[in-house]
Amino acid sequence: MRSLFLTAAAALLIGAAPAQKLPTPNDIVAQAPASAWKTIPADELMIIDLKNGGPIVIQLAPAFAPVHVANIKILARGGYWNGATVYRVQDDYVAQWGLNDSDKPWPAGVTAKPPAEYVRPLKGLGITPLGSPDPYAPGAGFADGWPVAYSAKAGWANLAHCYASVGVGRDLSPDTGTGGELYAVIGHGPRQLDRNIALVGRVIDGIDRFSTLPRGTEALGFYKDKAQYVPIASIRIASDMPAGQRPSYEYMDTSTATFARYLHLRANRHDDFYIQPAGGVDLCNVQVPVRKKA
Repeated sequence: MRSLFLTAAAALLIGAAPAQKLPTPNDIVAQAPASAWKTIPADELMIIDLKNGGPIVIQLAPAFAPVHVANIKILARGGYWNGATVYRVQDDYVAQWGLNDSDKPWPAGVTAKPPAEYVRPLKGLGITPLGSPDPYAPGAGFADGWPVAYSAKAGWANLAHCYASVGVGRDLSPDTGTGGELYAVIGHGPRQLDRNIALVGRVIDGIDRFSTLPRGTEALGFYKDKAQYVPIASIRIASDMPAGQRPSYEYMDTSTATFARYLHLRANRHDDFYIQPAGGVDLCNVQVPVRKKA
């Protein structure tokens, strides 16, 4: 018994070894090696400059909506959006921009009636599974840096409507939209739109310049008066800009062990603030890290 008391006393005097503090998701991002990152091609970056605000940078997704993305590049390079505005801002939903039902002719090369690029073949995509159930599809995970839903049985995959996703405005089916009218999600991810509309990319920098705009007061968040429209100074593809002015970004490669660790920690938070880890995570709550290159 005496030896037990001595052992306990020694422990009090020496102090128990502190438990090793586990890393947070932010730690994983900060410590990620260069090999865990992929540069976004300049031809897949679209820069929107608001007249009364800074730039908004969109990463395009040609692997998921090739015809619509090709149209968007032609529209940007052909000056179609000269005079474009943000004319709809619906709270907890979307900000929408373009020429708002203009009859302005399309630049040469635009596909006026693109196919319904709402899903793509699963084959060829390397999926990192989310590891949690998804209410909108049989499976969910990440491919080439994008959040995706998929069906292994049916063989399809689609981009998910998450915060900052960019989609194509359209009329009722069979219309699929050309890409002339676009929207960005500025609220909770409206996943019910998955596989019903073409997603063409995501805002990777400057989403606050959309999300902080005044809300429209008409139905669906349209601005009541054209004087409320937010003018756009220019819309350009980064590869068309002078090299010295061209921004560059990279995203965490979702096929790496680094991302797998980041994903695990997003589902099992043990940062100092958290009392009980959730043990699971929503697809749209795992923002794939993107950073601007120096």
